[in-house]
Amino acid sequence: MIMKPAAKQKPSILKSALLGLAVGGFAISAQAQQPEPDGYAGATAWEPPAENTNFETTYESQLLKNSYQLVTDGARSGEGYFSADGGRFVYQAEMPGNPFYQIYLMDLASGDTNMVSTGIGLTTCSWIHPTLDRVMYASTHEDPNALTKQAEEIAIRESGEDRPYGWDYDPYYDIYVADSDGGNLVNLTNVMGYDAEGSYSPDGSKILFASNREAYTRSLSKAEQALLDDDASYFMDLYVMDADGSNVQQLTFSPGYDGGPFYNKEGTKILWRRFNPDGNSAEIWTADSDGSNQRQLTANAMVNWGPYFHPSGDYIIYSSNLLGHANFELFMIDPEGLNDPVRVTNTEGTDILPVYSPDGSRLAWSTTRTPGGASQIHMADWDHQLALELLGLD
Repeated sequence: MIMKPAAKQKPSILKSALLGLAVGGFAISAQAQQPEPDGYAGATAWEPPAENTNFETTYESQLLKNSYQLVTDGARSGEGYFSADGGRFVYQAEMPGNPFYQIYLMDLASGDTNMVSTGIGLTTCSWIHPTLDRVMYASTHEDPNALTKQAEEIAIRESGEDRPYGWDYDPYYDIYVADSDGGNLVNLTNVMGYDAEGSYSPDGSKILFASNREAYTRSLSKAEQALLDDDASYFMDLYVMDADGSNVQQLTFSPGYDGGPFYNKEGTKILWRRFNPDGNSAEIWTADSDGSNQRQLTANAMVNWGPYFHPSGDYIIYSSNLLGHANFELFMIDPEGLNDPVRVTNTEGTDILPVYSPDGSRLAWSTTRTPGGASQIHMADWDHQLALELLGLD
């Protein structure tokens, strides 16, 4: 997911807190209809959380050792993921001459980096295929007005105009796959609507993703159209498809945004963030890989998002502004949500989008703990045994 200027977009709390971070055509085999919607996230009404010593910690220096800034080029970087062997890292970054994030692939041993995306339009949410030399990502480069929008954005930035920011659910976003050098590019979704936030299953046979395509593939009532015009994320749900883009199936049917989904190491569970219909709070949810047995792990009526399984399956790490609307810190919680979460970071700045290396020994995340306050990806060694002890799981 990426930040760009927008007139009216939600989630509003997340938007304000992260200011500056920043073969298709197959029929859908499951329609967006079922007798009752999935469970809702926690209520929007907020009350100060009960005092919990887990939130007043200094565990960061023990859990995260040898921390350093991984991506040093460009104005900002974010949302990076490891290859299955841990040797490569794919991420999005804003480089000179282009106002929008593009997708880059880094060899972690040498530091060599190359751009995978086309350099045109918006891009976000990349992933490396677990067995093939292919990279998946979302892009709007086939939008007929992509170059015009890019030029307009450059002109606005050069003017110094101040304007609000929001998540962009551009309906021209599609999911693509390409060779690691950007060649042999294939559009996997190719339908109107925001298709993005994709991740491969561990064996590479499936792609889990988020989409509001349902709002663009049927006639909407006047009330629904008003909802779409006000907040396109309202219609976002989780989908799964085969790796070639076929056999698309809808997994969630909840009003409000479902997105940012990932598999566990075995491919038996999925994990994601679910916003309330009004877009003002989000909670962490898990389910079986077919969308059944949904379980809500957090319920604090704040913004909890960017969850990721530790490869052991013993716990989940995520970001939350539980400690204040503009203060996002990393937390971890057991996979059943039976115990209180434990705070991981305690450094000034926004800490979001944490991901573990395949062996669980390293953590990468996006953070504004930089001299200029821009978001950049950092990396650190992770103490798994201490995490288990703090969560009472050892």
